[in-house]
Amino acid sequence: MPCPDGVLLATRIWKPTQPGRWPLLLMRQPYGRAIASTVTYAHPRWYASQGYAVAVQDVRGRGASQGEFRGFAQEAADGGVALAWARTLPYANGRVGTYGFSYQGLSQLLLSPGSPLPDALAPAMAGLDERLHWASEGGAHWWGLGLGWALQLAAETMRRAGDPSAWNRIRRSLQDGTFPSDGLALLERHDPGGMGLGWLRLDPGQPQGWRRHEPPEALFRQPMLLVGGWHDPHLVGVLDLLARGRAAGADPWVRIGAWSHLNWSGGLDRLQLSFFDRHLRGREGLEVHPKEAIADLGSGQWQGLSDAGSGRRDWSLGSGGLAAIDADEGRLLPGGDGGGALWLVHDPWRPVPGRGGHLGLDAGPVARTDLDARSDVACFTTAPLDEPLQLAGRPVLDLEICADQDGFDLCGALSVIRQGTSWQLSTGVVRFLGPHCRRRQRRRLSLQPLVATICAGERLRLSLAASAWPQVAVNPGTGECPLGPVGPVHRVITLELQLADAHLRLLPLDPGAD
Repeated sequence: MPCPDGVLLATRIWKPTQPGRWPLLLMRQPYGRAIASTVTYAHPRWYASQGYAVAVQDVRGRGASQGEFRGFAQEAADGGVALAWARTLPYANGRVGTYGFSYQGLSQLLLSPGSPLPDALAPAMAGLDERLHWASEGGAHWWGLGLGWALQLAAETMRRAGDPSAWNRIRRSLQDGTFPSDGLALLERHDPGGMGLGWLRLDPGQPQGWRRHEPPEALFRQPMLLVGGWHDPHLVGVLDLLARGRAAGADPWVRIGAWSHLNWSGGLDRLQLSFFDRHLRGREGLEVHPKEAIADLGSGQWQGLSDAGSGRRDWSLGSGGLAAIDADEGRLLPGGDGGGALWLVHDPWRPVPGRGGHLGLDAGPVARTDLDARSDVACFTTAPLDEPLQLAGRPVLDLEICADQDGFDLCGALSVIRQGTSWQLSTGVVRFLGPHCRRRQRRRLSLQPLVATICAGERLRLSLAASAWPQVAVNPGTGECPLGPVGPVHRVITLELQLADAHLRLLPLDPGAD
């Protein structure tokens, strides 16, 4: 595909075997067009067998495409060219849909003003804000995920540069698991101008310097299928896109499954085919697919977004001071009957590991009974439930907390205790840096949105720690933003939690555009 500046973008085409002109599905990605995102989607040949031409394009500077790769910043200009070009192909009928997840989810949304629009689009697991939807949360960089992805992009840069030794160094670091410690140095050496390293050089606690993309408003009024996962780091970005679409007067389709970024438990190609059949071919029959459906993490059942969450939405915290020693001592109480104080000591020599959830390299539901048993993890647990309870919303914890150092992290996990095992449902982190950390004041921790039914007899648990390595880099307590593994400058940090007015609440899943 020729670009106006003369750069050629390599594009692979699959099309039906019988002659004719077909609606075309376009995917633009940086990982190699032959892969075609088959880690989550059916092969393009399947879509071709259903009557579509499929074009998978290496974005500028990736795969076999010419030019220099500059990340998301390059895609608005090239995306509009690709849409116009796709409509001119001799086997295309002029109707174009776009699909893809992660990078190729956002690449669908990035169009220059005045660019042609897709006739329908299906962005999955992506958001518009590079700080809040791609690189950080709670003022802390996504350390393991961010480094891993940046190194994957850097390896492709080394392949194109003809440097196999550098490619192998990056690959070994990812394979043997040493990249959380040595990945930053590898990026600085082999991809100093890369998007991933650029994010790590920005302050995740402030919006200055970060890019928030603003697609043409008309794009949000196009038919759209949004896909997210409860264990995916980009879920908040998907919910933001849903709110943006509704604010524009549209009614997007939405699917949120019990999925991680790469594991979609059977995929959604049948639904996606029906969506494109409706909007690119005028075919009916979509009544078998409701417009919005979300999976319950507990029951596994699908339901409408508006049907979720009619139960309790507020709990207080109580402890006699032993919630970090005895995992069953801290109480999570309906109403406002909590109270007490608690001291939690974080030793950087043995930081609490992050596990599973939406930021884990092992993303998804995990057992964390052994983590809850640690003396540097404070647990607050309900009594066994008398009846089933559906949790639905964005969990937030408000409490008064301070530290004896100039920085600390608060890492939370919401779990269900089932037959003696604590199964993690949702996690979150918030980072504080500076002298204000020593002052007792009210602070907020936000956790990953969820919908999950807890059965009668089961218990709900909130666990709190001061680290989640390597999901986030360990806070050194010096007031400086951590960029790397634990070192000799890291300090022991003591947290003081005042529980008299501490509350865990569930905010609505869809509060409107942020």
